Formats: sequence, C-alpha cells, structure tokens
Amino acid sequence: MKICNGLYFSKYVKVLAPNELKISYDQIVDFDDDDNPGLCATMVREIYNHLRASEAKKRPSTDYMAKVQKYIDVRMHAMLIDWLVDVVDAYMLDPEILYLVVNYIDHYISGNQMNIARLQLFGITCMMITYKYEDVYSLQVEWCCEITDDTYSVDKIRETKSIFLDFLKFGLTIPIARCFLERCVRVAQAVTEDPMMELESMINYLANLSLPDYGMLCYSPSVIAASSVFLGRFILLPSTRPCNSTLQHFTIYKSLDLLECVKALHSF
Repeated sequence: MKICNGLYFSKYVKVLAPNELKISYDQIVDFDDDDNPGLCATMVREIYNHLRASEAKKRPSTDYMAKVQKYIDVRMHAMLIDWLVDVVDAYMLDPEILYLVVNYIDHYISGNQMNIARLQLFGITCMMITYKYEDVYSLQVEWCCEITDDTYSVDKIRETKSIFLDFLKFGLTIPIARCFLERCVRVAQAVTEDPMMELESMINYLANLSLPDYGMLCYSPSVIAASSVFLGRFILLPSTRPCNSTLQHFTIYKSLDLLECVKALHSF
C-alpha cells in the first residue's frame, strides 16, 4: 500500500509546515456519554488533566543509560523487554500489563546501577508486582522462579521485590501510555465516518512498538498515545487529515507537537 511506504511518509513530513499542519476549525464532536456512568463523563476531563500533570512528575530519566548505567546498554534493555513479551505471549497473560512493567523497570534503573546478571531478576519481579497491582489473580513467586529456569530463588525474588517497593516508596500508580490510549481510540473513532476495528488495532499496535525502545523515553505517555492515533489515521485513512479540531481538543496536542514522535513510531 503506497501510504505505508517509508519514502512516501518521509516526503509527506518534509513538506509539513505550520500552515500545512493547521487544522480546519470544524465543529468539535463531543462524544462523552453522560448517561453511561462507567465513562465518568462528568469528571473525565479533570481525570485526564490530573494524569497529564502526574506524568510530568513521574517519568523515568531519559538519559540514564549515559549517566547511571555502566554494565548494561540499550541492546540489553531491548532484549529484556522482548523476553517479557515472549513470557506474556507464551503464558497468555494480559499484554496490557507490559506498559506498567516497562515503566517500573525504567524507573528503577534510572536511579540504580544494574548488571546483566540482575536484569532478568528485576524484569520478572516487576512483572509479579504489576500483576499484584493490576489483576485479581497475582503471579506466584514459585512461578516466577520457574519462568527463569530457577536461576533465582524464591527468597531472592522476594528480596528484590522489597528493594524495588522501597525505592518507589510504594508509589505504584504511574501514568502510562495505556492510560491515555482508550480515550484516544474513542476520539479517533468518533471523528471517523465509519468506525473501524482496524483503526483501533493499528493504534494499539503502534503504541506497543514504543515499549522496547529506550529512545522513546523522551516522549511522554500522552504524546505516544496521541502520536499513535495520528499515524494510525495517516496509514488507514489517507484521504483524511490525521488531526482535526476534535482530536486536538481532546488530546491537547497539535500536529507539530507530535511530529517527532510520529516519525519515531513510523521508523519502527
């Protein structure tokens, strides 16, 4: 498909200038349903304003590989995330937990030196903590030992859990891209003439691509979510503008604010 061609996209972004990126001030579509209490329509904007304020305060360092780490590098970080993805896939765990698992890992190694022998230990420990926080059913410590071929003992994983929780001061509530994705998808579908399951899948897929890449830490979770919508619409709906008044209003980002992140996602 021509629109997916990298050269085509490169030519497209090169000609984007402020005038070109100005959205048409069409009528904003208000898609919040006051009759559905599950959507929290009466307070949803306050919730997302709070999440955006929190994400600025609770982001991992964007340059910890250069300033903190001596024994691990970007490649090892990516290999750990790939292994965690394989674990989630092989054991049919909820893939959405990976956003928080990766965030926890990055938070810890932002402020603590790590070596390759302990990297997998912290990865599986963060997954266990995330499941206890997110899910009704938690992962057992014995299962985590088995996943690592008994490389680490039950006592070692429990000790690592205590070290990690002490480091975070038990502040486990951290805004991640997934917090913004659901609303971004709903906005994208609201401004699409014929809502598409493919669009939702594409947006989530693009956001998932950001997980293994250390370089994506320079973009906030809300920017990654909004950029996934921009690129997903660009790929699947080439005859429409990737951004319009409604998308800008609810994501609070203009096209130019997203351009670098969009190009990074596209490069994957």
